Amino acid sequence: MADNTNILSEEKDGILYLTINRESKLNALNFATLEEIRNIFNEVSDNKDIKAVIITGAGEKAFIAGADISEIAELNELNARKFAENGQEIFSLIENCHKPVIALVNGFALGGGCELAMACHMRIASANAKFGQPEVNLGIIPGYGGTQRLTYLVGRGKANELMMTGDMIGAEEAKSLGLVNHVCENKEAALEKAEEIIHKIMAKAPLAIGMVVDCVNSVFIKGENGYQTEANSFARCVKSGDYKEGTSAFLEKRKPEFKGE
Repeated sequence: MADNTNILSEEKDGILYLTINRESKLNALNFATLEEIRNIFNEVSDNKDIKAVIITGAGEKAFIAGADISEIAELNELNARKFAENGQEIFSLIENCHKPVIALVNGFALGGGCELAMACHMRIASANAKFGQPEVNLGIIPGYGGTQRLTYLVGRGKANELMMTGDMIGAEEAKSLGLVNHVCENKEAALEKAEEIIHKIMAKAPLAIGMVVDCVNSVFIKGENGYQTEANSFARCVKSGDYKEGTSAFLEKRKPEFKGE
Protein backbone atom coordinates (compact mmCIF):
# COMPACT_ATOMS: atom_id res chain seq x y z
CA MET A 1 0.00 0.00 0.00
CA ALA A 2 1.44 3.35 -1.08
CA ASP A 3 2.29 5.98 1.53
CA ASN A 4 -0.51 8.45 2.25
CA THR A 5 -0.54 11.78 4.03
CA ASN A 6 -4.08 11.81 5.41
CA ILE A 7 -4.91 8.12 5.78
CA LEU A 8 -3.19 5.58 7.99
CA SER A 9 -3.23 2.05 6.62
CA GLU A 10 -2.35 -1.30 8.14
CA GLU A 11 -2.82 -4.72 6.61
CA LYS A 12 -3.26 -7.65 8.99
CA ASP A 13 -4.47 -11.17 8.26
CA GLY A 14 -6.05 -10.11 4.99
CA ILE A 15 -7.86 -7.09 6.43
CA LEU A 16 -6.88 -3.57 5.41
CA TYR A 17 -7.48 -1.12 8.25
CA LEU A 18 -7.88 2.48 7.06
CA THR A 19 -7.97 5.43 9.45
CA ILE A 20 -8.83 8.90 8.16
CA ASN A 21 -6.14 10.79 10.04
CA ARG A 22 -7.04 14.48 10.21
CA GLU A 23 -8.10 14.49 13.85
CA SER A 24 -7.52 18.22 14.34
CA LYS A 25 -10.04 18.83 11.51
CA LEU A 26 -12.42 16.15 12.82
CA ASN A 27 -11.19 14.04 9.89
CA ALA A 28 -12.91 16.27 7.34
CA LEU A 29 -12.54 15.13 3.74
CA ASN A 30 -10.45 17.48 1.66
CA PHE A 31 -9.49 16.99 -1.99
CA ALA A 32 -6.21 15.32 -1.08
CA THR A 33 -7.87 12.78 1.22
CA LEU A 34 -10.43 11.89 -1.42
CA GLU A 35 -7.68 11.19 -3.94
CA GLU A 36 -5.93 8.98 -1.41
CA ILE A 37 -9.19 7.03 -1.01
CA ARG A 38 -9.41 6.67 -4.79
CA ASN A 39 -5.87 5.37 -5.05
CA ILE A 40 -6.33 2.95 -2.15
CA PHE A 41 -9.47 1.37 -3.55
CA ASN A 42 -8.00 1.06 -7.00
CA GLU A 43 -5.18 -0.89 -5.37
CA VAL A 44 -7.53 -2.93 -3.16
CA SER A 45 -9.36 -4.26 -6.20
CA ASP A 46 -6.16 -5.71 -7.68
CA ASN A 47 -4.45 -6.86 -4.47
CA LYS A 48 -5.19 -10.54 -3.85
CA ASP A 49 -3.72 -10.33 -0.35
CA ILE A 50 -6.44 -7.89 0.76
CA LYS A 51 -9.70 -9.70 1.52
CA ALA A 52 -11.64 -6.95 3.31
CA VAL A 53 -11.48 -3.32 4.44
CA ILE A 54 -12.44 -1.54 7.67
CA ILE A 55 -12.62 2.28 7.58
CA THR A 56 -12.68 4.47 10.67
CA GLY A 57 -11.66 7.93 11.83
CA ALA A 58 -8.80 8.96 14.09
CA GLY A 59 -9.67 9.76 17.68
CA GLU A 60 -12.97 9.46 19.55
CA LYS A 61 -14.83 12.56 18.36
CA ALA A 62 -15.40 11.91 14.69
CA PHE A 63 -15.54 9.29 11.99
CA ILE A 64 -15.61 12.05 9.38
CA ALA A 65 -17.31 15.32 10.27
CA GLY A 66 -17.93 16.30 6.64
CA ALA A 67 -16.14 17.76 3.68
CA ASP A 68 -13.56 20.50 4.14
CA ILE A 69 -15.65 23.70 4.32
CA SER A 70 -12.71 25.89 3.37
CA GLU A 71 -12.58 24.10 0.01
CA ILE A 72 -16.35 24.10 -0.48
CA ALA A 73 -16.43 27.86 0.11
CA GLU A 74 -14.27 28.38 -3.00
CA LEU A 75 -16.59 26.54 -5.41
CA ASN A 76 -18.41 28.10 -8.33
CA GLU A 77 -21.17 26.65 -10.50
CA LEU A 78 -18.76 25.14 -13.03
CA ASN A 79 -16.37 23.41 -10.69
CA ALA A 80 -19.13 22.49 -8.20
CA ARG A 81 -20.53 19.94 -10.65
CA LYS A 82 -17.08 18.42 -11.08
CA PHE A 83 -16.60 18.47 -7.29
CA ALA A 84 -19.77 16.41 -6.80
CA GLU A 85 -19.09 14.03 -9.68
CA ASN A 86 -15.56 13.38 -8.43
CA GLY A 87 -16.79 12.46 -4.96
CA GLN A 88 -19.55 10.27 -6.39
CA GLU A 89 -17.02 8.45 -8.56
CA ILE A 90 -14.69 7.78 -5.62
CA PHE A 91 -17.48 6.55 -3.36
CA SER A 92 -18.72 4.27 -6.13
CA LEU A 93 -15.34 2.52 -5.97
CA ILE A 94 -16.15 1.67 -2.35
CA GLU A 95 -19.72 0.64 -3.06
CA ASN A 96 -18.75 -1.59 -5.99
CA CYS A 97 -15.69 -3.15 -4.37
CA HIS A 98 -15.95 -6.96 -4.54
CA LYS A 99 -14.40 -7.24 -1.10
CA PRO A 100 -16.44 -6.42 2.02
CA VAL A 101 -16.00 -2.85 3.24
CA ILE A 102 -17.24 -1.93 6.71
CA ALA A 103 -17.44 1.59 8.11
CA LEU A 104 -16.59 1.67 11.82
CA VAL A 105 -18.37 4.88 12.79
CA ASN A 106 -17.08 6.58 15.91
CA GLY A 107 -18.46 10.03 16.76
CA PHE A 108 -19.69 12.39 14.05
CA ALA A 109 -20.49 11.05 10.59
CA LEU A 110 -21.80 14.19 8.95
CA GLY A 111 -22.10 15.37 5.36
CA GLY A 112 -19.42 13.68 3.29
CA GLY A 113 -18.63 11.43 6.26
CA CYS A 114 -22.16 10.07 6.36
CA GLU A 115 -22.02 9.70 2.57
CA LEU A 116 -18.78 7.71 2.76
CA ALA A 117 -20.22 5.47 5.48
CA MET A 118 -23.31 4.82 3.35
CA ALA A 119 -21.11 3.84 0.39
CA CYS A 120 -19.63 1.03 2.51
CA HIS A 121 -21.37 -2.33 2.49
CA MET A 122 -22.11 -2.21 6.22
CA ARG A 123 -21.91 0.23 9.11
CA ILE A 124 -20.96 -0.64 12.70
CA ALA A 125 -21.42 2.28 15.10
CA SER A 126 -20.12 3.07 18.55
CA ALA A 127 -22.75 4.31 20.98
CA ASN A 128 -21.59 7.92 20.62
CA ALA A 129 -22.00 8.00 16.83
CA LYS A 130 -24.03 10.81 15.28
CA PHE A 131 -25.25 10.78 11.68
CA GLY A 132 -26.50 13.65 9.57
CA GLN A 133 -26.59 15.47 6.25
CA PRO A 134 -26.52 19.11 7.41
CA GLU A 135 -25.60 20.63 4.03
CA VAL A 136 -28.71 22.85 3.89
CA ASN A 137 -27.12 24.88 6.71
CA LEU A 138 -24.52 25.91 4.12
CA GLY A 139 -27.07 26.59 1.39
CA ILE A 140 -26.21 23.37 -0.48
CA ILE A 141 -27.28 19.72 -0.59
CA PRO A 142 -25.35 16.45 -0.28
CA GLY A 143 -23.23 15.98 -3.38
CA TYR A 144 -21.39 12.68 -2.95
CA GLY A 145 -24.44 10.46 -3.45
CA GLY A 146 -26.12 11.20 -0.12
CA THR A 147 -29.51 12.12 -1.55
CA GLN A 148 -29.63 8.72 -3.26
CA ARG A 149 -28.11 6.35 -0.70
CA LEU A 150 -29.87 7.85 2.32
CA THR A 151 -33.22 7.50 0.54
CA TYR A 152 -32.45 3.87 -0.32
CA LEU A 153 -31.48 3.09 3.27
CA VAL A 154 -34.11 4.92 5.34
CA GLY A 155 -36.94 5.68 2.90
CA ARG A 156 -38.19 8.82 1.21
CA GLY A 157 -39.99 10.47 4.11
CA LYS A 158 -37.20 10.17 6.66
CA ALA A 159 -34.54 11.06 4.09
CA ASN A 160 -36.43 14.25 3.22
CA GLU A 161 -36.76 15.11 6.90
CA LEU A 162 -33.08 14.58 7.68
CA MET A 163 -31.79 16.45 4.64
CA MET A 164 -34.31 19.32 4.84
CA THR A 165 -33.81 19.95 8.56
CA GLY A 166 -30.12 19.08 8.73
CA ASP A 167 -30.82 17.28 12.02
CA MET A 168 -28.46 14.69 13.46
CA ILE A 169 -29.58 11.30 14.74
CA GLY A 170 -27.88 9.02 17.25
CA ALA A 171 -26.62 5.51 16.75
CA GLU A 172 -29.69 3.69 18.09
CA GLU A 173 -32.09 5.69 15.91
CA ALA A 174 -29.81 5.12 12.93
CA LYS A 175 -29.98 1.38 13.63
CA SER A 176 -33.76 1.43 13.91
CA LEU A 177 -33.94 3.16 10.52
CA GLY A 178 -31.66 0.63 8.83
CA LEU A 179 -28.78 3.06 8.42
CA VAL A 180 -26.59 1.09 10.85
CA ASN A 181 -26.19 -2.68 11.13
CA HIS A 182 -24.96 -2.86 14.73
CA VAL A 183 -24.40 -0.48 17.65
CA CYS A 184 -21.63 -1.27 20.13
CA GLU A 185 -20.68 0.24 23.48
CA ASN A 186 -17.48 1.89 22.26
CA LYS A 187 -14.99 2.02 19.40
CA GLU A 188 -13.08 -1.04 20.58
CA ALA A 189 -16.24 -3.15 20.77
CA ALA A 190 -17.31 -1.87 17.35
CA LEU A 191 -13.97 -2.95 15.91
CA GLU A 192 -14.38 -6.42 17.41
CA LYS A 193 -17.85 -6.68 15.85
CA ALA A 194 -16.57 -5.54 12.46
CA GLU A 195 -13.75 -8.09 12.60
CA GLU A 196 -16.17 -10.84 13.64
CA ILE A 197 -18.38 -10.15 10.60
CA ILE A 198 -15.43 -9.88 8.23
CA HIS A 199 -13.84 -13.13 9.40
CA LYS A 200 -17.17 -14.87 8.82
CA ILE A 201 -17.36 -13.42 5.29
CA MET A 202 -13.72 -14.28 4.56
CA ALA A 203 -14.55 -17.96 5.12
CA LYS A 204 -16.99 -17.85 2.18
CA ALA A 205 -16.33 -18.01 -1.56
CA PRO A 206 -14.77 -14.69 -2.68
CA LEU A 207 -16.30 -14.76 -6.16
CA ALA A 208 -19.76 -15.30 -4.68
CA ILE A 209 -19.24 -12.39 -2.26
CA GLY A 210 -18.38 -10.14 -5.21
CA MET A 211 -21.48 -11.30 -7.06
CA VAL A 212 -23.62 -10.45 -4.03
CA VAL A 213 -22.24 -6.89 -4.21
CA ASP A 214 -23.11 -6.61 -7.90
CA CYS A 215 -26.62 -7.99 -7.47
CA VAL A 216 -27.50 -5.87 -4.44
CA ASN A 217 -26.22 -2.74 -6.17
CA SER A 218 -28.19 -3.58 -9.32
CA VAL A 219 -31.42 -2.99 -7.36
CA PHE A 220 -30.63 0.71 -7.42
CA ILE A 221 -29.33 1.09 -10.99
CA LYS A 222 -31.95 2.67 -13.21
CA GLY A 223 -32.68 0.58 -16.28
CA GLU A 224 -30.85 -2.51 -15.02
CA ASN A 225 -32.80 -5.75 -14.72
CA GLY A 226 -31.63 -6.97 -11.34
CA TYR A 227 -33.12 -10.41 -11.87
CA GLN A 228 -31.07 -10.83 -15.04
CA THR A 229 -27.97 -9.60 -13.21
CA GLU A 230 -28.67 -12.24 -10.57
CA ALA A 231 -29.08 -15.02 -13.14
CA ASN A 232 -25.88 -13.99 -14.95
CA SER A 233 -23.97 -13.80 -11.66
CA PHE A 234 -25.32 -17.18 -10.56
CA ALA A 235 -24.05 -18.67 -13.82
CA ARG A 236 -20.61 -17.10 -13.31
CA CYS A 237 -20.42 -18.65 -9.86
CA VAL A 238 -21.30 -22.10 -11.22
CA LYS A 239 -18.38 -21.84 -13.66
CA SER A 240 -15.95 -21.34 -10.77
CA GLY A 241 -13.72 -23.75 -8.92
CA ASP A 242 -15.18 -22.40 -5.68
CA TYR A 243 -18.60 -23.74 -6.70
CA LYS A 244 -17.14 -27.19 -7.24
CA GLU A 245 -15.27 -26.98 -3.94
CA GLY A 246 -18.29 -25.69 -2.01
CA THR A 247 -20.71 -28.33 -3.26
CA SER A 248 -18.16 -31.13 -2.87
CA ALA A 249 -17.33 -30.05 0.67
CA PHE A 250 -21.00 -29.99 1.59
CA LEU A 251 -21.62 -33.47 0.22
CA GLU A 252 -18.44 -34.77 1.84
CA LYS A 253 -19.35 -33.12 5.17
CA ARG A 254 -16.12 -31.14 5.43
CA LYS A 255 -15.15 -27.48 5.61
CA PRO A 256 -14.63 -25.93 2.16
CA GLU A 257 -11.33 -24.36 1.18
CA PHE A 258 -12.17 -21.56 -1.24
CA LYS A 259 -9.51 -20.02 -3.47
CA GLY A 260 -11.47 -17.29 -5.19
CA GLU A 261 -11.17 -19.01 -8.55
